[in-house]
Amino acid sequence: MIVKMGQRELELGGKYLGWLRESNDLLKDPAALHARMEEDGYLLIRGAQEVERVQAARRVVLENLDANEQLDRASPLMEGVAKEGARGQFLGGRKEITRKPDFLALVESPQIMGFFEHFLGGPVLTYDYKWLRAIGPGSNSGAHYDIVYMGRGTQNVYTTWTPLGDVPLDMGPLVLLVGSHRFERVRETYGRMDVDRDHVTGSFSNDPVEVMDRHGGQWQTSTFKAGDVLIFGMFTMHGSVNNVSNRFRLSTDTRYQLASEPVDERWMGEDPIAHYAWTKGETVPMEAVRAKWGV
Repeated sequence: MIVKMGQRELELGGKYLGWLRESNDLLKDPAALHARMEEDGYLLIRGAQEVERVQAARRVVLENLDANEQLDRASPLMEGVAKEGARGQFLGGRKEITRKPDFLALVESPQIMGFFEHFLGGPVLTYDYKWLRAIGPGSNSGAHYDIVYMGRGTQNVYTTWTPLGDVPLDMGPLVLLVGSHRFERVRETYGRMDVDRDHVTGSFSNDPVEVMDRHGGQWQTSTFKAGDVLIFGMFTMHGSVNNVSNRFRLSTDTRYQLASEPVDERWMGEDPIAHYAWTKGETVPMEAVRAKWGV
């Protein structure tokens, strides 16, 4: 099977694109989970969230998209079929969605908070700011580390990618560059960047083949069912497969860490300041700084 990432066509099961592996068999053993995270840079947990919570959060997002005339009203709301010409939207920080009880009940559920307390061995917090994406037909996300967007507190922060509904391959699921958390030169250069401080475009590359040929690893993806989550650290490079369906791919990224460790203040509080300087003024192209770094 051929899937697209950006302008590249990759064979699933070939050199450049493989399958993510599950870690449900390790759930009772925190040490084994940490060893798997160190080895792979991620944990794929099936059925981590209650399907009913996922569907309730999905409805909140779709009702907002419908109110903003982004959905094809000839199709059922919960299918999330995009209106012709509708484009993907970043909905992060939109309180009218992300502070709704049904949305918070998912991303701050006892299941996910309990998992991180078990995994990290103590009380945990999640950032108040919630990232939310409606990836429209024809769109995808470029490859990046999360650390460049939220690196001012502890580096022991974990992203949980939660699809808000089933995500087959044609809807553009997340894809990880497995092994990228061990790219030392990339970590020492790109991984020390701060988009608000440095005014550099955030994505490392839109060419998955170039990154893998130059640095190694393998891109891996999966199909997802409502309730599945994908958890990874700040230095695991990731993006997404192109959404070639006619529906919005809805997903949320939420961050979790030990409550006792320093936290990036940009993402906390009733009104987080979020990215306050990144896109203001001249932004330096990533190509220019990569050439300077030699990566």
